[in-house]
Amino acid sequence: MIIIADGGSTKTNWCLVTDEGKKVLFNTEGYNPYFSSTDYIIRSLKDQLPNDLDIEHISEVNYYGAGCSVPDRQKIVEEAMKVVFKNARINIGHDLLAAARAVLGINEGFAAILGTGTNTCIYDGKNIVLNIDSLAYILGDEGSGCYIGKKLLGDYVRGYMPEAVRAEFWETFKLTPDDVIENVYTKPLPNRFCASFSKFVYDNTVNIEYSHNLVKSSFDDFFRNLVCHYPNYQKYTFNCIGSVGYSFRNVLEEVVLENGMAMGNIIRSPIDNLVKYHLELAPGK
Repeated sequence: MIIIADGGSTKTNWCLVTDEGKKVLFNTEGYNPYFSSTDYIIRSLKDQLPNDLDIEHISEVNYYGAGCSVPDRQKIVEEAMKVVFKNARINIGHDLLAAARAVLGINEGFAAILGTGTNTCIYDGKNIVLNIDSLAYILGDEGSGCYIGKKLLGDYVRGYMPEAVRAEFWETFKLTPDDVIENVYTKPLPNRFCASFSKFVYDNTVNIEYSHNLVKSSFDDFFRNLVCHYPNYQKYTFNCIGSVGYSFRNVLEEVVLENGMAMGNIIRSPIDNLVKYHLELAPGK
């Protein structure tokens, strides 16, 4: 039995493929090694993996994770997986590679992640050949759920938010400006905290124009600071995975077309296509 997993900063989607070809899907929290230690990942997996999962008979784990782009960070996740899946061969890859394989398969092109965080690349059909650093949630991650959430929270704390939206925000969260600052600057996982407010932006109906403009400005920044810096980027279609890109795809399409690209595949989660890649398209299949 093998496992394929796509791990974001907030949630990990897992798929167990049995020897008979049956697919079993389940979820755990996300494990970004910039924020989660090996010990934390071990404890969380033992707590959140399904009780009926036959761990002893899993022979291979293919885990693609946010933050797993360099060997020292991959090692944090790998060591945890080795403890939990004792009899399995462990393969750790970057979630950006998962995105590219999910939306492009074995074809070359442009691929992006727009979820809690952001990432982008040019993919040659096998590997990522060019990546502009997203700079993570403090310095970058333009267009992400965290970036949209930060814009919203900034408007709330500074008093720029339209009054009707501000009233709805208060009724929904009961957070004072001081509460927001405390959560962002003193509590764990501020990227998840900020990203959680992108749902409020999506659900907001009291001032749709405000939400539209906030999201569009975030995607404009995403293109200006990342996408437009790829050589000849307009020759590619725009392909993307992630809840933010999928949920706000109508606004995203506006920005994609304004920047001279054509829309490609926009999917919420790569797990189904990633399983297909490993079972049918991966080298040696």
